[in-house]
Amino acid sequence: MDYKEIIEAARGCIGPFCKGCPVCNGKACGNTVPGPGAKGPGSVFQRNYEAWQKICVNMDTICENVPVDTTVELFGKQYKYPFFAAPVGAMKLHYGDKYDDLAYNQILVPACAEAGIMAFTGDGQNPAVFDGAIAAIKDAGGAGVPTIKPWHTDLVKEKLDKSKTSGCPFIAMDIDAAGLPFLKNLTPPAGSKTVEELKEIADYAGLPFVVKGVMTIRGAEKAAKAGAKGIVVSNHGGRVLGSTPATAEVLPAIKDAVGDDLTIFTDGGIRTGTDIFKALALGADAVLIGRPFVNMVYGGGNQGVQVYVNKLGAELKDTMAMCGVHKLSEINRDCVTFFEI
Repeated sequence: MDYKEIIEAARGCIGPFCKGCPVCNGKACGNTVPGPGAKGPGSVFQRNYEAWQKICVNMDTICENVPVDTTVELFGKQYKYPFFAAPVGAMKLHYGDKYDDLAYNQILVPACAEAGIMAFTGDGQNPAVFDGAIAAIKDAGGAGVPTIKPWHTDLVKEKLDKSKTSGCPFIAMDIDAAGLPFLKNLTPPAGSKTVEELKEIADYAGLPFVVKGVMTIRGAEKAAKAGAKGIVVSNHGGRVLGSTPATAEVLPAIKDAVGDDLTIFTDGGIRTGTDIFKALALGADAVLIGRPFVNMVYGGGNQGVQVYVNKLGAELKDTMAMCGVHKLSEINRDCVTFFEI
């Protein structure tokens, strides 16, 4: 199966909220909740996608003709490409009945590991969701990133203990999930964390700790103060809030402020290898991609993931070659131009 065939196959078994669109830009799912959309106008994902389209790459083929190197090293581990599958959860609620969270991770995690990248895995109210993700990561030789919701500290520590048994290289927390309805009114309380609370968690982790859901310089600085080793510039929480800037719009300033102190990931509307190149040029060390991987799993299982990773990798290599850069460290802001459409 090729990429188009996999998308077509996904369209027949996903939904009703996700439409399996040829271009995953948030327009068809819009403000559908549940589903992959958002509250309010549902413009968060659309804004992310459109922001990357306003950035053009600067072609330069007057250079040495040598192969490009897409490998990246993060927290002491090397990966084939600088992109990873983002954490996705509540599969049946948002994407249809074909897979639950456990079955989804059992496909996604080993397929990403086989392709030379990793999957960030999700979390949920049902303890079996997180336990299943840990088992999948362990079975994949530790190639995965457990991503913990901002539960109360005792539960977070319990999940950190489980995470460390998986052999994972680092652990994440999607702090912007604090606004999710199912985290409210719990005893003890879950939700947002102070710098001191986050520091206690980061210290307890015993592995590099990455905070997902940072959208401001101030937020990045607080994550660094708390002892985080990395952040994900991500506005997934904008699904709850209803209106945030695009990740591409805030990434450069965050990089300028904390790029020497933190490893920076970003996500939101990144769909092609060229988009990945743009994100790296704006300051990301690596990127996360979510919903397109869902379509690949639903439409093609393990093969779908492999096809998509190969597609993104080939596009990234082509963009690097045509822009005159041969390794990721050579990608910088001189490689892109902002263009209003």
